[in-house]
Amino acid sequence: MNWDQILGRWTEFKGKLIERFGELTDDEIEQARGDREQLEGIIQKKYGDSKENVREIVDRLMKDM
Repeated sequence: MNWDQILGRWTEFKGKLIERFGELTDDEIEQARGDREQLEGIIQKKYGDSKENVREIVDRLMKDM
């Protein structure tokens, strides 16, 4: 699934993000809506993870949709 398709199923994707990243708030996720790089930056900052690792996790979540 590509990012445009994810945007069409945003509510479902938000649920997957919250399952995987339980410390993310709904406001943080909504702040990044439509901007994958911003979303990954928020996750990276909150969890202290590498950019590459966060991208891989988001890719897996997208694939599982």
